[in-house]
Formats: sequence, C-alpha cells, structure tokens
Amino acid sequence: MTKRIGGMATPEGTERYRARFDQAAEGHFRQEQGLVMSSIGLGTYLGEADERTDELYRRAVVRAVELGCNVIDSAINYRFQRSERSVGAALADLMARFGREELIISTKAGFLSFDQAAPPDPGEYFVQTYLDTGLLTPDDIAAGSHSIAPRYLEHQLDRSLENMGLETIDIFYVHNPETQLEEVSPDVFFDRLRAAFEFLESAVAAGKIHMYGTATWNAYRSPSETRGFLSLGDVVGCARAVGGDGHHFRVIQLPYNLMMREASALANQKIGPNALSALDAASELGLAVIASASMMKARLCQNLPDFISRKFNNLDSDPKRAVQFVRSTPGITTALVGMSQPAHVEENLSLVGVPPATPDAIRALFDAA
Repeated sequence: MTKRIGGMATPEGTERYRARFDQAAEGHFRQEQGLVMSSIGLGTYLGEADERTDELYRRAVVRAVELGCNVIDSAINYRFQRSERSVGAALADLMARFGREELIISTKAGFLSFDQAAPPDPGEYFVQTYLDTGLLTPDDIAAGSHSIAPRYLEHQLDRSLENMGLETIDIFYVHNPETQLEEVSPDVFFDRLRAAFEFLESAVAAGKIHMYGTATWNAYRSPSETRGFLSLGDVVGCARAVGGDGHHFRVIQLPYNLMMREASALANQKIGPNALSALDAASELGLAVIASASMMKARLCQNLPDFISRKFNNLDSDPKRAVQFVRSTPGITTALVGMSQPAHVEENLSLVGVPPATPDAIRALFDAA
C-alpha cells in the first residue's frame, strides 16, 4: 500500500501558508476554528468521470494551492470517487513544496457511492456492495440512496482517506442529512444524527478527522415550516449532547450566491428569543460557514445584471464579480468555486490580491437593482 501523507492542518501550518503570499489583500485569509483559511476554496463537484477530467482536477488543485487557495473540498460521490483521487494525486505532488499542515482538506459522505463509473445495474450494485455485505440494512437507507448509519460513515471515511492518500481529513461533512427527513420523523432523524455524531467524535479521537460538520442544500436556508428544514441550534445541541462543550461540530456548508441569498436574507433560525439568518445563527453558535455553489454551477459566469457590474466595477469579469459577492458577504468564511481548469483557477484566484468588498457595500448591493 502506498504510504499515506501524515498530519493535518494546524494553526502554525496555515499561518505559514498565509506568510507565503505577501501580495494577498487584507481579508483574503481568515482566522476560523483556529486555522487560517483562504476566502476562496476549490470545489470538485462538476465534470465528466474520465481520465482527462481527473488530470485537469489534479492540475487545478496544484495551481490553486500555488496561487493562495488552501481550502480544497470534495465528496466521495463526486465523479464516482474520482474527484477525491484527483485531490490525492495533487496532494502527493504538492508535498515537495508545501506542508500537509498548511492545507485544509474536506470531504463528505452520506450518499451511496459508485466506484469510477456508474454500473450497468445500479440496483444490483447497491445490493451486492452494501446490503449483501452487511454494511447496511434496508432500514438504514433513506430516499433510496442515502445513509448516515455510523458503520456506513466509517466505511466511507476509510475509503476517502485511502482515495486521497491521507492519514487525517481536516473537515468531514455529513452530506445533505436533510435527505433523511423525506422518510423519517424529526425524532428518528435526530436519533440517527446523534449516532452519526457519536461516530464522528470517535473518528476525531482516533485521528482520522480534525473536525466535522454538515454540508446541506436546503436544510438551513428554507422557511422553518418546510419539510427538511433544520434548526442550527438543534443540530449543535445534538453535537453538544454527544461531545459536551468540547464537541467537534465546527463547520457548516450551504449554497450561497447572487441568486440564492436565503442564508443571509431569511431570518429562519431561532437562537434563544431571536430569529436570525443562517449566517448570523452560525456566527452566534461559533461555526465556520463554507459557501457552496458560489457561481451556481457556472450559471453566474456571464450576463450578470448591470447593477452588479457597476458595484464591482474594479473587476473585469462576471465570474470574479460572482465570487467577490460571496467571499465578501459577512459571515462567509470561504467561497467554494468549482474549478477543473487551471485557466479558471488563475482567473478566479487573481482575487487573492483584491480586498473583499465592505459589509456596507454588500448590504447595499441590491438596493441598486
């Protein structure tokens, strides 16, 4: 077996990474959960499941780290495990010049995953891989393709560590846990989430992960009466019930962009007597927030409204304006951008040298519409 890369992101290592980039504008690097995190991260969701895309992602990750991005995000089901393996190949290349402790590597598990390609008969694959082996029972699976059973999360975590050639993953997310609420009651859901968090606390103790969180789509940004809505306070309470005040639930990931602003605009989260937005609630609860879908799967790469261009008239492209909006929003730690092309990495990471917009400018942005 190939020797794995040891270590994890550390305060000293990420500070050393920051020091490499004296040209970075103030505000590009942020102190969060004891680590220095870049305001732009690289996501690995999109792309074909083929060797050409594998290589493009490898090169994109290397180039991103070279240019001031130390947050790299993946998931075991992205491109049938190939995205994680591309990240692993890039990390192996980078270790000659960067320390493992400088980089923040995250991944996710929850959806049943294929390996390298979709099988001819997905149903038969799931039965043979997950049910016949005893890894899962039918009762562990929700919506036909989702599980947060502890033994499944353990299996996926071990596979992710293998895929990326790591001894430790910095942030491990439970992927779209709200999927469970399509089939089970809130009480059953929180029993399952508590069991998942118990496993993840044990994974922290074993050195397999540094911290954990939830990567959601609708859960934290939907109206509170919506099926699938999750209270951040309740989720943190679940972690606290398992791990006490020293629990390791430290990060949430949710979609946020120029077209999906609910996380800052909708006061759907109750913290004590106050109704807060998801971003404000996360801040109140001491959580980092990583924004996914910053360019809404490339839909915000062109033809943005004129008022956006006027407000960000110091930037010369719509992709940069879209990313600038997200990274500048108060409460967002890192804006993830899907970048499988080194040329896109170079364009978007030219923002490393551009200060984020002021909070007042972001709040006033849509007043100009």
